[in-house]
Amino acid sequence: MAQFLTGNEAVARGAYEAGLSFASAYPGTPSTEILENMAALKDELIAEWAPNEKVALESAIGASIAGARALSTMKMVGVNVAADPLFSFAYSGVNGGLVLVSADDPGMHSSQNEQDNRQYAPFAKIPMFEPSDSQEAHDMVIEAFEVSETYDAPVLFRMTTRVCHSKSLVKTGERKEEVLKPYEKLPKFDLIPANSRKLRVDLEARLRKLEDYAENCRFNRIEDNGSEIGVIGSGVGFTYAQEVFGADASYLKLGMTYPLPRKLIADFAAKVKVLYVVEELEPYLENQIKLMGIECIGKDRIPGIGELNPTIVAKALKGEDPVQIDLTDVADKVVGRPPVLCAGCPHRGFFVELANLSKKRNLIISGDIGCYGLGGADPLNAKDICICMGASASIAHGAQTVMNKFGKDARLVATMGDSTFFHTGMNSLVNVVYNKSNTITCILDNRITGMTGQQENPSTGFTLQGAPTKELEIEPLVRALGVEHVRTVDPNDLRSVRGALTWAVGLDEPSVIITKWPCVLKKLNEEEAAQYQREAPAYRVEPDVCTGCMDCINIGCPAISLTDGKKALIDEVACDGCGVCEKVCKHFAIDPVEEE
Repeated sequence: MAQFLTGNEAVARGAYEAGLSFASAYPGTPSTEILENMAALKDELIAEWAPNEKVALESAIGASIAGARALSTMKMVGVNVAADPLFSFAYSGVNGGLVLVSADDPGMHSSQNEQDNRQYAPFAKIPMFEPSDSQEAHDMVIEAFEVSETYDAPVLFRMTTRVCHSKSLVKTGERKEEVLKPYEKLPKFDLIPANSRKLRVDLEARLRKLEDYAENCRFNRIEDNGSEIGVIGSGVGFTYAQEVFGADASYLKLGMTYPLPRKLIADFAAKVKVLYVVEELEPYLENQIKLMGIECIGKDRIPGIGELNPTIVAKALKGEDPVQIDLTDVADKVVGRPPVLCAGCPHRGFFVELANLSKKRNLIISGDIGCYGLGGADPLNAKDICICMGASASIAHGAQTVMNKFGKDARLVATMGDSTFFHTGMNSLVNVVYNKSNTITCILDNRITGMTGQQENPSTGFTLQGAPTKELEIEPLVRALGVEHVRTVDPNDLRSVRGALTWAVGLDEPSVIITKWPCVLKKLNEEEAAQYQREAPAYRVEPDVCTGCMDCINIGCPAISLTDGKKALIDEVACDGCGVCEKVCKHFAIDPVEEE
């Protein structure tokens, strides 16, 4: 049967057909939909959101050791978080097959860096597959489980944004019977140094066997078109090369990209006069091929920064610009649309007050990864720093400690979301309390993991597969971590937010402010619908009263614009009724729309 699937959907389907029993992940674009597609299969497999990627992989490792086939998925920066168990499990090997999906993001569509996670395979010494399209994503993940169990190794499955989200026809099959392999208490799963030293030697022997497998792997194949031009490609780069050269080149398609099939590469290179290597980001293949003494052309022409496309490849290797639609006549009419907080976003009121306070006090605002990262954009400008997930409080602590040491009056404010708090923010807050910092940590609880598409987390009261579960309340948890000064406020109530921030700045001990209101995109359950009610369905501007002072424009709400007469105008369809604009209007020109 053929289905029209994205790469993520194809991985989910392939893993299901491979007899998967357990999957765990932390949501992160471009990987999120893999677990979401598994969630509906609750009668056949277990799919879970974990608090972070390390916990997700460790849970999958536990399932593998117990004898089940297990999968863990994450975006590329998540592998940094999960690297500790990954490197150790490479030594121990598996019981049930284990596959780790790393979804890389060339071009940084939704990421803070552009790392190429293929480097993890030789670093951890584990086999790696790299699909080019949805069919390969489906077929390779099935093969990856077989390789994992045959060669006693966890497998890295590297995808990229375009493969994850592009759709193509996929020939699917039936589910393999789910099997739980017998569990044995083995020294290889007890990684004390005495055992690890022996396993280190075994690891090298395993890689030699995998090298033999790579030479005959069906996903490493030659397409001989009798051309003097040869292209070695992997991932979506191979697809682009085919589109550019067509039958004018011969190809070596590499689907298993660690260990590399060295003999196959050498034999292919010997048949062509010019050899190109087409791959996204780092010269991962190119460097290894050159170390084999084979001349090839790669990153000296093809950019190593950003996402590739056929136009870039054609220009780099053939000096051609494919036919494109001429947009010069309309380019000056296209309005730039930077990302903004949604109309009615519960973070807006908080950032309005934080920005106002930062104009009066010397605040340094340490942000985090999530929707609230947009609080640093114009016109709010309420963020100075953002490094990596869960780091805001740790960074604030380090900066505050140094400022205190040198007698500076700066106060550090850390902002993070509810899901980020459970990810690694808790650890950062423990550090703040333990080392007696006086930072202000603000946890913006919008009742869901918002930025990646409304996924459940430990504070929502539901699992990925929809089962009711214990809702972990943030305020009691923060107090249990040792924070004595805690306030929870409605972020739409600007007076309460202002009071809480002023209170916290006046303290010389750790403090936490929790803002609590659901994301405007969240589908509320009955209890939430009763608890979180707007005072009005929308707001409107009285043009005769409006002075055009721009105060409401400066909260950055996409529902508010200016008329030709420089008066504010609220789109009542877009307005969610949060009321922040009404509260910042000093001229009382904004009124609620009455319920009909």
